[in-house]
Amino acid sequence: MSNISNRFYRNRVALNVLANSVENAKYYSGSHINQVFPSVGATRANLGEKDSWINSLVSPAGRVGYVNISTGPISAAHEEHAIVPIKTAIALVRDMGGNALKYFPMKGLSSEDEFRAVAKACGEEGFALEPTGGIDKENFEQILRIALEANVPQVIPHVYSSIIDKNTGKTNVEDVCELLETIKKLVDQHA
Repeated sequence: MSNISNRFYRNRVALNVLANSVENAKYYSGSHINQVFPSVGATRANLGEKDSWINSLVSPAGRVGYVNISTGPISAAHEEHAIVPIKTAIALVRDMGGNALKYFPMKGLSSEDEFRAVAKACGEEGFALEPTGGIDKENFEQILRIALEANVPQVIPHVYSSIIDKNTGKTNVEDVCELLETIKKLVDQHA
């Protein structure tokens, strides 16, 4: 895998939150790379021998069992999107050297049926999943529970603006601690 594996609780869940400063980013080696679908292969090739985890951005397609892989700057703006079965997207990401599907924008649980299908496919294919978009303290547990119950091997929920202190612009450490406790509780239940 990559040295990101050290960041997973019991090799199942890692939490992705925003850093606010250069100082905060200096201890982070950049082993986790967010990438649009069409750039995963080039990113893997450009990394050479570097050990990095690359996710591949796929979006809800408005259709259960499918995802939109048109997530590059040109393809996302095109009027016709590439809508493919979830397991096909996973196979393509594997072909390109990617490690996970980054499923965005989820808008929380507004498309729960689609998210459940993505989690099910990732679980069946033994592929990591990074749910992203509209995740907050209220829906975090349900989103993580869906992924763990679907046997997704590694889950990296991205929790951004909902836990940022509006006055300082920094991620609220107390909220991160609360989410970590939820992670531990759910992972321990599904270990």
